[in-house]
Amino acid sequence: MDYIKKIRSKVGHDQIILNFAGGCVKNEKGQILLHKRKDNKKWSFPGGAIELGESAEEAALREIQEETGYQVKTTDLIGIYTKYTDKYANGDRAQTILFFFECEIINNTNQYDKQETMELAFFDLDTIPELMNQQHQDCLHDYINGVFPVCR
Repeated sequence: MDYIKKIRSKVGHDQIILNFAGGCVKNEKGQILLHKRKDNKKWSFPGGAIELGESAEEAALREIQEETGYQVKTTDLIGIYTKYTDKYANGDRAQTILFFFECEIINNTNQYDKQETMELAFFDLDTIPELMNQQHQDCLHDYINGVFPVCR
C-alpha cells in the first residue's frame, strides 16, 4: 500500500497536506514537454507524489520517467509552490506542496505508464495549452519569466 492510500484509509476525504515533485522538461529546441493526464484529460507538467524515504529531486526524476519515458537530470530549482488546494474527482481534498525543477533530457526509454498518460507533446513557449490548475500555471509563468527560484 502506498503512503497516500495508507493516510487516506485513516482520514477519508478530509483535507491533508500532500507533497509533490515535478519538472519542466525541455528539449534541445527549448520546447517544454507536457503530458495529457488520463484522470482529468488536462495538460500538465510531469510529476507526482513524493514517497516515504525519497527526496523531492528523486521523486521528480522517478515520476517524470514513469509518466513520460524520459530520463532527465535536474538543472535548477524553479520553485516551491505551497499555498494551493485541490479537490479530486473522488472527493479527496488536499493542500498541495510542489517542488518544481528545471530538467534536461538524458535519454528516452520510450516506455511510460499509459494508465496515467494519454498523450505526450513538446510545445513552444508561445503555444502551451491551458494547464490543469493554478499551481501548474504559476510554475509555467515563473519559468517563462525566469523569476526563479521562487517560493509561493
